[in-house]
Amino acid sequence: MTAGEEQKPAHATAMPGASSAGTVGAAVGDAAGSLLRLAKLGEELGAKPMAEQASELAGRISEGRFYVACVGQFKRGKSTLINALIGAPVLPVGFIPVTAVPTVVRFGSERKARVRERDRSWREIDAADVEEYVSEEWNPENTKGVTGVEVFVPNPLLSGGMCLVDTPGLGSVFAGNTAATRDFIPHIDAALVVVGADPPLAGEELALVESVAWNVRDVIVVLNKADRTTDEERAAAKRFASALLEKGLKRPVGPVLEVSAGERIEERGPQRDWPKLIEALERLVENSGRQIVLAAGERGLARLSEELLAIVAEEREALARPIEESERRIAAMNTAIAESERSMRELGFLLMAEQQRLSDLFVERRRNFLRRAFPEAMEEFRKAAQAVPRQTGPRYRRALMREAQEIAKKCVLPWLSTEQKDAEREYGMVTGRFVEMGNAFLRKLADAGVTEFSRMPHALDAETGFRVSSRFSFLDLIEVAQPASPLRWLADWLLAAVGAGTAIRGDAEEFLEHLLEANSARVQSDVLIRAQDSRSRLEVEIRRLLHEVSRIAEQALVHARSARESGAAAVESALARLQRLEQEIRQTRPAQAE
Repeated sequence: MTAGEEQKPAHATAMPGASSAGTVGAAVGDAAGSLLRLAKLGEELGAKPMAEQASELAGRISEGRFYVACVGQFKRGKSTLINALIGAPVLPVGFIPVTAVPTVVRFGSERKARVRERDRSWREIDAADVEEYVSEEWNPENTKGVTGVEVFVPNPLLSGGMCLVDTPGLGSVFAGNTAATRDFIPHIDAALVVVGADPPLAGEELALVESVAWNVRDVIVVLNKADRTTDEERAAAKRFASALLEKGLKRPVGPVLEVSAGERIEERGPQRDWPKLIEALERLVENSGRQIVLAAGERGLARLSEELLAIVAEEREALARPIEESERRIAAMNTAIAESERSMRELGFLLMAEQQRLSDLFVERRRNFLRRAFPEAMEEFRKAAQAVPRQTGPRYRRALMREAQEIAKKCVLPWLSTEQKDAEREYGMVTGRFVEMGNAFLRKLADAGVTEFSRMPHALDAETGFRVSSRFSFLDLIEVAQPASPLRWLADWLLAAVGAGTAIRGDAEEFLEHLLEANSARVQSDVLIRAQDSRSRLEVEIRRLLHEVSRIAEQALVHARSARESGAAAVESALARLQRLEQEIRQTRPAQAE
């Protein structure tokens, strides 16, 4: 992601792990050299973006820098965690989703920052202005077209080549943010997975970690905001996260470290596992830094060389077949894309109808839930209220309101789980048809001889559930439970003085009813919004797939037509050139990629 002329970390020429410096260091140098050769080959093929990626990666690994990406659900406190590790507020934080683009925090002799524009050129900015480019408030869904942000800080934790990457959180209301994080996956060398206690690990988070861990070995798991949960909640969350991660990754993940980045920023509260987190990161640099850098280079070589080989193959095939055949082939391809667009619109109407059916279904299910839950909750509340000791009016009100909140949670949260499962099953029956349509289109093109598709891993997953995670949170209505009005406080005192606690209990029962009404409506809304967002995301995914297929073929046709117009000698020369380029590209590939 960074350019060769970037400021080097202090240890750029002496990477950690001196005991293996000879072998691994030489391999890193070889990988950097291969990437530079690949960049030149990409330029020769007219694949400028791939050439730039290869050149930038060569610069990064030659300097011994590797990316440790902070990943997880939105609002896990990833930006705050990086700020705490750095010891300075280098990244913006806030209550709303903040990070809009991946932001690299790396070593520098002085604090400064820069952004990369759409044309991939870098522009220096004031470090205090980073928020204008990476936050949702100032750059919503990256409307400024920033493709990279780097912040340089003189921090010893980063001086060994480690770069911390703040990624947009999954599950944000901004679909583009999740896409930005997924697009960054190929650049990740190690992961700092930030989980929480409510919920400990969402399905989309697990899928992301599995995608990252497919290519990288080093994963550190952190349970952040430990100061906001009880001992029991944290213990349960750690067990759940560990079990789920180990099952998904099919390997041990090590201990889940409890931290509170907020406490560390404010220098308060217990240390918890903070020293262990720092030690784990330092150990990552000392023991694994060289290997991580080497693995990053080899992954980049395999990925970029594969893309260039796909271009070579299409260019050769376009030269070998008649121009008219290539034109017919591309025309047929575009016709198939248009047909698929029409089919998708038709399926879109079907899905809209299904969403309306789901809405009607869950409206009725909510009515049934409230008819059942109201009497059960009221009976439980009245029993609980009898056990609440009589106190001063305001304290008695607070105690009863807390009881109402807990009982409402006990009713609503299990129902939420049931509704989500049923909704996913209903929704999956329809979205499966979208997925099958996209995969059928790929098979049709492959059967028609569109060879680049067999080389590009863009087939849709046979996913049947929602593609966005739940954003439901229980509404405590604390402003109702503990009114700030002095008149209400005085009235509670007077009621208690005359022994009229019945009126307070009546208010608490009304509060319980209101909690059930409000939160059951939020459950229904959460399910329906997930259905709508999942539909939108799936449509975007299919459209991107459909329009990407013709890009390489159309470019190859332009080159083939130019060579044909220059004569048979020019065609032979072009074929010989492609043969040479293919051989040179294959020579850059790691042995395991062949």
